[in-house]
Amino acid sequence: MRFRLEPDFLSLFPQARIGVVLARGLDNHRAAPECAALLEEEVGATAARLAGAEIGSLPEVEPWRRAYGAFGLKPSKFRSSLETLLRSALSGRLRSINPLVDLYNTVSLRHRLPCGGEDLATLEGDLRLTRAQGGEEFIPLGGTASEPTEAGVVIYRDDRGVVCNAWNWREADRTKLTGSTTGAFLCLESLHPLRSESEEALRRACDDLAGLVAGHLGGEARVELLGEERSEIDLA
Repeated sequence: MRFRLEPDFLSLFPQARIGVVLARGLDNHRAAPECAALLEEEVGATAARLAGAEIGSLPEVEPWRRAYGAFGLKPSKFRSSLETLLRSALSGRLRSINPLVDLYNTVSLRHRLPCGGEDLATLEGDLRLTRAQGGEEFIPLGGTASEPTEAGVVIYRDDRGVVCNAWNWREADRTKLTGSTTGAFLCLESLHPLRSESEEALRRACDDLAGLVAGHLGGEARVELLGEERSEIDLA
């Protein structure tokens, strides 16, 4: 099984960098109170820092609004996972889900980067970051019926269908992280211009997430960075 950035995605976003944390041998029941406490602490710190801020205009959020517009979606209707997370933290609506999700939400808030995750055992064939042909199967988190994709929209997909729709807008129910997850594909995404400090910031965020996951949930976690120069990795 492999993960790759497809040419149609890279042609639209050559500056994109995707950080991947591959975690295996996890116990996603372990340390649940500690992981929830980490998230609660970060939510409080984020809410204090952002009090009175216009979330859509933040320098970490605004590039994602432009990106969504570039593949044909209205940013006011389709919000990046980062913008949604920040708004939820500011309003006090962000709650614990399970240790893995709590940890990646903590890192997303701390480093101001979109972050998501899939259960490796649920993926069918290679995972790709690409653009939709239109009509691919997508059953959103918590749903039971497919909401087919629109042509041109950036998606993560495997051989069966869409894993995350509109880049990082909404996860699929089929590949969600659960209490029984023992292997996870976790990703952080950067859209900043090509600068060495941007890649270093992405690396620091990935290392932070890998350390938290291995430290709290056991197992092993390795970090990979992908972009135009290195667009494919083995998920084994």
